[in-house]
Amino acid sequence: MAVWDDVVGQDRVTEQLAAAARDADAFVTAAAAGTALPSASKMTHAWLFTGPPGAGRDTAARAFAAALQCVSPDRALGGAPGCGFCDGCHTALVGTHADVEVVRTDLLSIGVKDTRDLVRRSILSPASGRWQVIVLEDADRLTEGAGNVLLKAVEEPAPRTVWLLCAPSIEDVLPTIRSRCRHLVLRTPPVQAVADALVRRDGIDPQVAEAVARATQGQMDRARRLATDEQARARRAAVLKLPLRVDDVGGCLKAAQELVDAATEDAKQLSEELDGKETEELRAALGASGGAGSRMPRGTAGVMKDLADRQKRRSTRTQRDTLDLALTDLAGFYRDVLAVQVGTSVAIANVEARDAVERIASGSRPENSLRRIEAVLACREALDRNVAPLLAVEAMTLALRAG
Repeated sequence: MAVWDDVVGQDRVTEQLAAAARDADAFVTAAAAGTALPSASKMTHAWLFTGPPGAGRDTAARAFAAALQCVSPDRALGGAPGCGFCDGCHTALVGTHADVEVVRTDLLSIGVKDTRDLVRRSILSPASGRWQVIVLEDADRLTEGAGNVLLKAVEEPAPRTVWLLCAPSIEDVLPTIRSRCRHLVLRTPPVQAVADALVRRDGIDPQVAEAVARATQGQMDRARRLATDEQARARRAAVLKLPLRVDDVGGCLKAAQELVDAATEDAKQLSEELDGKETEELRAALGASGGAGSRMPRGTAGVMKDLADRQKRRSTRTQRDTLDLALTDLAGFYRDVLAVQVGTSVAIANVEARDAVERIASGSRPENSLRRIEAVLACREALDRNVAPLLAVEAMTLALRAG
């Protein structure tokens, strides 16, 4: 299976990346042999992958990183880099390649200190691979200071260093950085392509695969999670019932509280195990005598507090990400309502909630649905601006009631 098989519904992008990987392979091969380097190349030192959530920006970047490290003997016979089976491809895809650094954050932002560490790594020559590849999956979370630190490294990289930056849109990256990158725009994969991938790669029942692919509007990761996680399906079903519960102010406030509580509980469950493991590992590294209640050595309180603060910020982001997924489902519900109201031929996404969709559609007008979609989007924007989640969601549910 070639590394590109995981990049669903992005044929144009994979063609460009495959061509660049071939030129990159030719460059390294010529340099190693001491022969003349290729005069023209589709390869460059910095790439920017953008696209909506679920488009597969990170997947495409990791696949490209694997293709750059491909050491398949078939290349000498004219085979394309990115076989998916050789040591270079396999270790790059699973995250153990010494020369592929994948950077993602559980926090709300990436700061100057972490970025400086990354820049220091970028100037190193490849240890064992063909390229030094740095995949920055959350380039949109760089602070302004961190972006300025990164700029110099992207502008004047080491000879065999490649930066792969991922962000939702080009506007999420500093103009000075994006102007130095080759820009690739990914689209939301077609529903049928996602369904086929779930059946082929994950063994999902074809009917279930098509249902979850349509429900998530082609978002591969969310579709896989819905297909394999019963709790995720239950949470989504609860969100789709919210429009029927906002008939009065009390119902609005109760629905908002339950939505926020569910996101908080999800964040807690996801964080508890990881937090405990991190804390114990740090205590052991600092020389704690043993056990959770053991005395810590002097001078380590600050380090432990830093870890606790970082874990708290990660929990906050997890809560907001969970809320954002719920709001995305809610916006999709009202999109279906609007589709029914205007009589479009577009199939509704939330087939399992058809009765609720038709009930809301018959009891309101298209302009009400548009205002409700705007209220959901306004709530997402408020959460991005660090508005207290409960206040933002309460304002949204009251706006949904008003229509």
